[in-house]
Amino acid sequence: MSQTHFSGARVRLPSGKDAGLVDILSFCYGLSETDVQVLVALAKADARGTEDLEVDLKLSKASINRSLNKLLEMGLVMRIKEPGNKAGRPRYLYKTRGYKELKEKILEDIRNCAESMAKLVDQEFSFPQPSEPLPAESSSGETSSAESSELVESK
Repeated sequence: MSQTHFSGARVRLPSGKDAGLVDILSFCYGLSETDVQVLVALAKADARGTEDLEVDLKLSKASINRSLNKLLEMGLVMRIKEPGNKAGRPRYLYKTRGYKELKEKILEDIRNCAESMAKLVDQEFSFPQPSEPLPAESSSGETSSAESSELVESK
């Protein structure tokens, strides 16, 4: 298996910026590009050990282990004790929940995230509206002294 690559598909945000898979997963889960590479590699294959991931992704053991720990913490991957390994330290294999289940979890989390953000925006923009319109500016762009004093008094 070769190094895991992403399709490069991107979406355009209202700001004009583009966002890809790494950007989206980084925002929702705090994942790095390396974390996403490890996640995708595990999603595309059966359970794998850290050595296989190191070779296939051309990443250091430390990087792989950091990513695996973060993915375990997020509940995106599982760790399984390797069967048949009796001597010495136990070896572990890692795998995702299953491709379909992983995809559904990520999509559900993104929907929940968007819903929570929409509620927050609605809450934060729920402030009382001013009851009186602001005074009109004169042609010179200044308010009259009477209007200015009203503004000061109403504060």
